[in-house]
Amino acid sequence: MSVVRWAVALVAVTLALVLQVTLFPHVAWHGVVPNLCLLVVVAAALTVEAPFALLLGFTAGVALDLAPPADHVAGRWALALTIVAFLAARVRQDVRPTALAVVGTVAAASFAATSVFALSGMVLSDPATSVTGLLQVVLVAVLWDVLLTPFVLPPLMRLFGRLGPQWAAT
Repeated sequence: MSVVRWAVALVAVTLALVLQVTLFPHVAWHGVVPNLCLLVVVAAALTVEAPFALLLGFTAGVALDLAPPADHVAGRWALALTIVAFLAARVRQDVRPTALAVVGTVAAASFAATSVFALSGMVLSDPATSVTGLLQVVLVAVLWDVLLTPFVLPPLMRLFGRLGPQWAAT
């Protein structure tokens, strides 16, 4: 079952990444697009065991780092999504999260991931990162991700739960 779960998770990340870099730039708000890969990672972290979610977060982050039109140092999204997977897995704590908890987790995860990505850019002297635009980018990213949560997380959480019922939150 683990191989099937990994295959489904990788297909979900790939589909999320393709949509994120091809379709969503056309609806970007202030240059910020929804982070569908983050939503896949949060869905996994809220549904299955933490080690799986951490590896998926790292894998999705590396995919985001390497997918065109990436113009940043590779590893920044991998770090951000791994941290998000850890934080979201801590929220689950062997109980099924409520709808409000899921939305709150996505908001916190989006804030954390975007902040880690932006702050790592500042530490690495990325010329595209500025302190003045940081708050606006973080707020827009959180808004986008929270708006898409009801459409993305419930089906993904059901899917991950069916693929690993022995690990799924009950």
